[in-house]
Amino acid sequence: MRAINRGKQPSLAQLRAFVAVAEQLHFRDAAAAIGMSQPALSGAVSALEEALGVQLVERTTRKVLLSPAGERLAVRAKAVLDEVEALMEEADAVKAPFTGALRLGVIPTVAPYLLPTVLALVHEKYPDLDLQVHEEQTSSLLEGLAAGRLDLLLLAVPLGVPGVTELPLFDEDFVLVTPLDHWLGGREGIPRDALRELNLLLLDEGHCLRDQALDICREVGRGDAPVTTTAAGLSTLVQLVAGGLGVTLLPRTAVRVETSRSNQLLTGYFADPAPTRRVALAMRTGAARSAEYEELAVALREALRPLPVRMLEA
Repeated sequence: MRAINRGKQPSLAQLRAFVAVAEQLHFRDAAAAIGMSQPALSGAVSALEEALGVQLVERTTRKVLLSPAGERLAVRAKAVLDEVEALMEEADAVKAPFTGALRLGVIPTVAPYLLPTVLALVHEKYPDLDLQVHEEQTSSLLEGLAAGRLDLLLLAVPLGVPGVTELPLFDEDFVLVTPLDHWLGGREGIPRDALRELNLLLLDEGHCLRDQALDICREVGRGDAPVTTTAAGLSTLVQLVAGGLGVTLLPRTAVRVETSRSNQLLTGYFADPAPTRRVALAMRTGAARSAEYEELAVALREALRPLPVRMLEA
């Protein structure tokens, strides 16, 4: 059996320098990326090569290439640095819960209506928490969560994504928003199948609320109708309704804010069971701060009780 060389161990600084070079393939750019001088970075890579006993990079006058060994070991080095970062996050979480940065991702059809409550809760109950909010569509939020760019998401579920744990907050009904002269305007007990014949205005592609509206239509037997008018946000969508271009579906939490912008709107309510959506927090399964996120979900459910929603338990 071949003996394994247990010589000098590489340092984290050497690994960071090598990973930066592997990602940038340029010593000057790599040095700038990690805040190190170029001579120091070059020396760290050379020291790593000496410690490992293999050549990692091929240096030319114009560019840097990874050697075959460098290609293989760059993957390992990145994994080591990721694990060290996870170790530091775990230590921070153990030392002081609800301190430091919490990067929260929120979808656009939730952010304007729930963030005031979220921000007030954090300010009052978790004053040492540095809450950083990012408003993006669901697909971008999930990518950010998986990559570690985001820590926690506030969005509509179910997601059905492996490695993501959902912490349900509440269910809320959809309501029908119409122009003043629409025959369903202001009515209660509207049957779902009324959606089969309505000129329904939708958000642009990529919004989960658009997909939910289409799912509701399919449930009542409505086929895919051609969409001639869409909007990037609910505010624009409601203004299109006020202008007589059609009707739309709004979640109950959005109704007060959006319909107050115009006196040319009426709101109709569906018969039970009304179409609904579920809103939840979502985190990486096994996240270092999972206990904090679960506690935050409990506090948030209580803070959101005044809203026209049906609160859920864990």
